[in-house]
Amino acid sequence: MSARLRLVDGSMPAELALANDADVATIAADLARVASVALDFPKWNDGRAYSQARLLRARYRFNGEIRATGQVLVDMLPLLVRCGFDAAELRADQSLEAAERALAFFPDGHYQGDLGEPLPRFRRRAEAPA
Repeated sequence: MSARLRLVDGSMPAELALANDADVATIAADLARVASVALDFPKWNDGRAYSQARLLRARYRFNGEIRATGQVLVDMLPLLVRCGFDAAELRADQSLEAAERALAFFPDGHYQGDLGEPLPRFRRRAEAPA
């Protein structure tokens, strides 16, 4: 299997590292015992980890931390959040200040629904009490 477990006190897996070509279903049974899942971006333009994060949150209801690792660029951050990532390890040449600006690009949210806000923005406004 292309996943790696790090054990804390020899019994509880604290972190699971999953290669971006691994099937998330192979670890589904173990997710209740895992605090964090690290998903790898071996190249910035290989987006399979986005799908893995979405599956972990939506299908398998994983509530622990999902962290992006590897070739993570500042430009990827807004989409990482929308797909369910909680944390990211930026590539060494990326600026923390630029990352904070990228996360503030869409202060009003998005028109489409996502994991954080399942209803589209226009639908939320229409349903709000007057």
